Amino acid sequence: MTWDILTVIGVVAFAVSGSIAAMEERYDILGVIILGLVTAFGGGATRNLLLGIPVSNLWEQGNLFVIAITSMFIVFLLPNLWFHFIKQWMFFDAVGLAAFSIQGALFAVDMNLPTIAVIVAALLTGSGGGIIRDLLAGRRPLIFRDEIYGLWAMLVGLVIGLGLVNSPIEFYIVFVLVVLLRMLSVYFGLKLPKKPIYRKKSKKV
Repeated sequence: MTWDILTVIGVVAFAVSGSIAAMEERYDILGVIILGLVTAFGGGATRNLLLGIPVSNLWEQGNLFVIAITSMFIVFLLPNLWFHFIKQWMFFDAVGLAAFSIQGALFAVDMNLPTIAVIVAALLTGSGGGIIRDLLAGRRPLIFRDEIYGLWAMLVGLVIGLGLVNSPIEFYIVFVLVVLLRMLSVYFGLKLPKKPIYRKKSKKV
């Protein structure tokens, strides 16, 4: 039940975030559908490729495709007045990140993979679709921007991989915490350390 609920939440959230990103870039309805689908299913497909799971498994999720496309059409058909209140797609991306990172970690645990593989599965499932979305939209992926993003997915993989979270209620608590931490990262501009390298300007002769 936990798996199914998190999967549906992640699919809807990422389908909506992909649709909003497409509309912000002024894509047509086909572009909205394509960007929404790759956002919703790209992370899971990337994870499956890494873990050696047949890509054909993706097409066994017929109901999820219907849910994703329905969500995208609802967003596309909303009047601009209502769209103004939901266009902050950072929230939907945070929800998708939380739901899919937990789902990816559980997927790896079910395969009896080591903790490092659980962390990678959580990261790829939680952020893979968003990376593909941003690349197709001509944006720098969120995972590489200033505010902390991928770290929260990796922490999810760590706690689940170490067996610190087991019951459904604990998974939902982790879900809420990841959404809150991601949104707080954006609100307060929380960043990981970085060290940019600047090239010296050559003197003109």
